[in-house]
Amino acid sequence: MRPKKRHTPSQGKVYMYGKHALKEALLNAPKIIRKVFLSPDIHDAELRALLEKHSIPTAELARGSEKGLVGRDTAHQGVIATMNPSSLLIPLPAFLNTLDIRKNPAVVILGEVQDPHNVGAIIRSAAAFGLAGVLIPGHNQAGVTGAVVKTSAGMVFRIPLVSIGNVNNTLKILKEKGFWIYGLAMDGQTALSAEAFNAPSAFVIGNEGAGIREKTIQACDVTLSIPMHTRTESLNAAVSAAVVFYEWSKKHPEAL
Repeated sequence: MRPKKRHTPSQGKVYMYGKHALKEALLNAPKIIRKVFLSPDIHDAELRALLEKHSIPTAELARGSEKGLVGRDTAHQGVIATMNPSSLLIPLPAFLNTLDIRKNPAVVILGEVQDPHNVGAIIRSAAAFGLAGVLIPGHNQAGVTGAVVKTSAGMVFRIPLVSIGNVNNTLKILKEKGFWIYGLAMDGQTALSAEAFNAPSAFVIGNEGAGIREKTIQACDVTLSIPMHTRTESLNAAVSAAVVFYEWSKKHPEAL
């Protein structure tokens, strides 16, 4: 049995890093930034203007101090910020109130995706292919960390991130709203290219090793498989999600 992990983004400090990620935050969600540490050799006028505009406190990033903040090998580009990711998360009821179901939107539900790089890549792909939001449970799931922000290329600040509780209860709510639930599975019964996606769509991405939990699979209306060459057994969670989102977007060009 895997040990349970709980993501509690409102507790403690979360560090994000890199110029691009910080600029995205300042342009789209400046309230989440608490403080920014800058290396003395940072002379980015746009970045400093944004920090001044939003009255974000700054401090010098002393040489060697980054090791205690984000680790020795993190490519921080001389920019590290503390943030409050909980303010990025929207409650599910509020998010659903913003959706026009008549336009057949799509969302993705993370079901115990525990690698932050996969989470970030899925968020980036969801933003790129026009999905309406990324639904993130609070248990057994990687939360919004600096690695997630970096891997998403700042898209965590552009696409709605939705806080949910139990995944199966969420699927029930989505079904009541008219969504069809799609589970991504190696042994899925329906080939991806054969699905019309002519209703609101919710895509469930399971754990990197164990896949989607059995009760969650049972709650899905359709299980999707991605046809691939016999020499390859499977794709990782983030790549599979990107392929599915792209296929959905081809049938919903208005979302792009």
